[in-house]
Amino acid sequence: MTAPVTHREVERKFRVHGLFVLPDLAEAGIPGTHVTSAPFDMDAIYHDTRELTLFRWGITLRRREGGADAGWHMKLPVAGADGTTRDEMHVSLEAGAVGSVPGALVGVVSPLLHELPLVPIVTLNTTRTPTVVHSIDGTALVEIVDDVVTVRHDGRVVSVFREVEVEALDSSHPHTHGVMEQVSDLLLSSGAEPSSVSKAASALGPQAAEPPDVPAHPFPSPDGLAVDAIRATLSKHVRHLLMADIGVRRDLPDSVHQLRVAARRLRSALTTFAPLLDEEITAELREELRWLASELGAIRDTEVMIERLDMHAAELADETDTERCRAAIDPLLRLRITAARSSALAALRSDRHQQLVDDLMQAAVNPPVTNAAFVPCADVLPALVGRTWRKLAKSVAGLDLDGPSAPWHEARIKAKRSRYTAEAVEGVFGKPMRRLALALAEVTEVLGDHQDAHVAQTLIRDVAAQASTDGMTGLSLGLLHEYEAEVEMRDRLRFLDIWADARARAKAAGIA
Repeated sequence: MTAPVTHREVERKFRVHGLFVLPDLAEAGIPGTHVTSAPFDMDAIYHDTRELTLFRWGITLRRREGGADAGWHMKLPVAGADGTTRDEMHVSLEAGAVGSVPGALVGVVSPLLHELPLVPIVTLNTTRTPTVVHSIDGTALVEIVDDVVTVRHDGRVVSVFREVEVEALDSSHPHTHGVMEQVSDLLLSSGAEPSSVSKAASALGPQAAEPPDVPAHPFPSPDGLAVDAIRATLSKHVRHLLMADIGVRRDLPDSVHQLRVAARRLRSALTTFAPLLDEEITAELREELRWLASELGAIRDTEVMIERLDMHAAELADETDTERCRAAIDPLLRLRITAARSSALAALRSDRHQQLVDDLMQAAVNPPVTNAAFVPCADVLPALVGRTWRKLAKSVAGLDLDGPSAPWHEARIKAKRSRYTAEAVEGVFGKPMRRLALALAEVTEVLGDHQDAHVAQTLIRDVAAQASTDGMTGLSLGLLHEYEAEVEMRDRLRFLDIWADARARAKAAGIA
């Protein structure tokens, strides 16, 4: 199976009427040279479930013939970007006939599909007239395409419309963004209407613009019902989990971490809201989320450890010690990452994972609440936050600056739970709870670094104990071990400095 080729697409769309005349770029002062090519035809058959699952998530999937980039294309939203930026995945036409979507693309979005089949939905015949704007140095900066689109369904023409797109061809060039702005302003001043809807979504009508299977829900006010706060929290983190899941399948940076965080936050939310939820249903979800986080843990933990030990080895006084430590540790950890990634991807492709995803999506839409959730947030939620805070405070009270690492790790776990709980309700209670969540985020960061220092020392001792480790390498590893031990103690002192602020924030939020 050929791996898809991906590129970042930055474009702006404009709707124009049938008699619209494209303004003259040179007369308008658009710099560079402007080359208009002869019109050509393209035929695109869009695929989706009959429920338009992908369209409703903002994803388009088509098989297009004609033009320089004929093939299967799947366009996906980019996290944190606006609607003008999407990632486009491309495989060849030969990868699948009409109605047979290539597995390399199906596998990426399978968490969203509920195992529903992808079928041809609508056909678009486009006559395209392209104009490319080149910089003075000859670089192709921006392409402006004038498209006349004919929509066909069941062999019949159902509509015809015209659209102009302005797309960046070289986003790294310093003049590209400025040219896009100039061309866009020119089109707007000439009567073009901005559009953020894809051609196919426009052709399919209102259904394609309906919310996805897990819509985003607003948080209620303190006087609103707790069930609505639970729904808003679950939907937020399930949406995060789904997008991170797709990211892992695409091997995007930080996606494993994001998926693991989403799983942990969901598990924490189910634990926090447990007094208001059906125990039988949520117990199973918590257990399955624990399994997912565990499957992902080996990848993320090993990635963190390689980066950490490489960085700290560079702090050793002698470069020879740095090289010895890296030579002993890095190959071992990279082998672990390869094995862990293979195991994690197998887990994500399993029936067990798909069932978990389906169950989470159902829980986000219809939370498994009891009658206790149908009361005002102010009556029940602060007590739930207070419970996790008290457990954390008790754990911190038992810490010994010179004691073993295990109690500090337990405090970290409780700090995470308290942080996630505060974050889960900050949308309800506003600034005081948000400030508490931020203070707890700093606490968990310091205690997390403390735990990493402890794990690093254990790993270094294991590597040093291997029969293949020679004496000089053992000495170098000893220096790195000493460095990590010092970091661990510094983290304990840092924690003592910031804990007072966290306690003050808890009092201000009314939970301590």
